[in-house]
Amino acid sequence: MIVLLGIKKNTSVEIREKLSLAPKKRKEYLVELNKYFEEVVILSTCNRTEIYINSKFASSKAQEMIFNIFKWDIDLMENCFSLEEDKAVRHLMEVVCGFHSKILGEDQILGQIKEAYNMSMEYGTVTHELQRLFQEAITCGKKFRTEGKLYEIPVSSASIAVNKAIKNNAKDIMIIGYGEVGSLALKYALSNNVNFIALVVRKPENINDIKDSRVKVMTYDEGRDIINNMDAVISCTSAPHLIIEKKHIKNEGENLIIFDLALPRDVEESIGTISRVRLYDIDEISSMDDENKELRKERMIENKKIIDDYVEEYLTWKSLRGISGIIKEFKNEENRVIKEREITLNNKFNDERQIEIAKMLIKSTSDYYVNRAIKVLKEEELKGHGEECARILEKIFLEKI
Repeated sequence: MIVLLGIKKNTSVEIREKLSLAPKKRKEYLVELNKYFEEVVILSTCNRTEIYINSKFASSKAQEMIFNIFKWDIDLMENCFSLEEDKAVRHLMEVVCGFHSKILGEDQILGQIKEAYNMSMEYGTVTHELQRLFQEAITCGKKFRTEGKLYEIPVSSASIAVNKAIKNNAKDIMIIGYGEVGSLALKYALSNNVNFIALVVRKPENINDIKDSRVKVMTYDEGRDIINNMDAVISCTSAPHLIIEKKHIKNEGENLIIFDLALPRDVEESIGTISRVRLYDIDEISSMDDENKELRKERMIENKKIIDDYVEEYLTWKSLRGISGIIKEFKNEENRVIKEREITLNNKFNDERQIEIAKMLIKSTSDYYVNRAIKVLKEEELKGHGEECARILEKIFLEKI
């Protein structure tokens, strides 16, 4: 049974922090969960923590086991939701298309789901139903964006932060972190008329793909030395600890706007009390309206049938998995019978041309009736009559006469 455990919408950032998972421990979590569940995928982003499992346990039991393994406070379970089977399937399809993102239709979720799936593949925690589900979901997300032409109206927390900074006349910008969000922030910032960008990373020597002279790559210590000279700061690391503390920000100076796109948060919350600072956390950034919001919403609703089709296709595949064994038996029996008839032909006739024609006719006739039987079996399985139909077809095709 496919089960999803996720965090409810509108859960505060303070609670989400407590239910977040450190990226460095995801391998450990996957391997540990896989000891108890057949398949596991962990989707963990700044706005979302969702655990997808293929489990023999009831969802309530599975939730308790997950909380125990992650050492989460059991009292926080009220902030979580659980979905099973077709509801979990539809939820993932909608998530990958951006329907459940705080920023409707945002660009990053498809890449994040790919990353989560690839990690599960790497460590062997998806093999059957979840493997197929995530493959279908990723394909659905690509098709949804292409046919809906959402690339014409891209949006992400990074783009909103940069646009807000530019509207506040920011010319000198600091970007802390160069993962997926940081690289997007840098891309959007460079497309604007900025004077200087300080790109702060843990290992500057590893950054060698930036040619723009406006960018200077530096260490965390170097970044903290100049942070008070910036007009805007965008912080988006995956660090489990604070990156910017109140002691790093002077009380006096020019106005400074700080965007904290990380979860757990990078920026000490009390910095927001400094009069010259405007601090935005990920929830505030996600709630900012942008001029493309309604257009994006209209296009997404218009193309929602794509999701319906992929959900139906997956559920049909899953329903038919139970009869895959008997279908294989039909095929094996067909091959056996054909082989017997070919041996008989070879023994009775000498004309090779006639033998080949006869073999073709035998195979095409056999294929027709076996494929017809399989088609009927699939139809009856989806109607709930698969067991009775299989019993009859087994008598026809598999019982020795």
